[in-house]
Amino acid sequence: MVDAALRLLAESSDFDVATRAVCEAVGVTQPVLYRLFGDKRGLLDAVADHGYERYAALKQAQGQTADPVADLMAGWDNHMAFARENPALFQLMFAPRPRSNSTARQRVFDLLVAKLVRCAAAGVLRIEPRTAAELILSAGVGIALDHIAKPELFDDPALSHQMRDAVFSSVLIRSMTADEGDPLRSAALRLYAQLELTGTGPLEPEETALLRRWLTLMGRPPAPSS
Repeated sequence: MVDAALRLLAESSDFDVATRAVCEAVGVTQPVLYRLFGDKRGLLDAVADHGYERYAALKQAQGQTADPVADLMAGWDNHMAFARENPALFQLMFAPRPRSNSTARQRVFDLLVAKLVRCAAAGVLRIEPRTAAELILSAGVGIALDHIAKPELFDDPALSHQMRDAVFSSVLIRSMTADEGDPLRSAALRLYAQLELTGTGPLEPEETALLRRWLTLMGRPPAPSS
């Protein structure tokens, strides 16, 4: 039933699907759909979460190199490619829907955080990974939805790359030799990310919690002066 809904959604001119059409496509009555998914919203949530599996497979196929920033940039292009190839599904996954229980956006967010933890561990992230992920995902979703509304924009990546470069410049330290920002804060962010990747070794849980607390405080941006 999810596969039928995906197919009908992709074929729809308005990126919507009727439950009756889905039931007819698989040869069941509507009460069966309501018993399985609760209502149309539940069916669409299931379709959106299934879309995450496609999205994650694309990310997995991208692979991982020794350069986390290059991987992050390639991930942006893959994100845009997914939107171009699956416009209705992308909109379902990322455009807000009232009372939706889909976990697709959160799971995509978690994938992005993992990439940014690698950037932080390499010392090239200005801010903590989750904040950086919110900025990048919001920008990526926004530009992709704009392109879906005007599909001809997909033919020229210049606008997408301008958005990518703008948001990346706000979260990444582009030069490893330049002393950008507070070196103590940068070191705290980097060590926190290293602990996320490798663990804390011989430390007791209480010691680990305290260390993470200290690093979190040290990694915060300074409060604005009054």
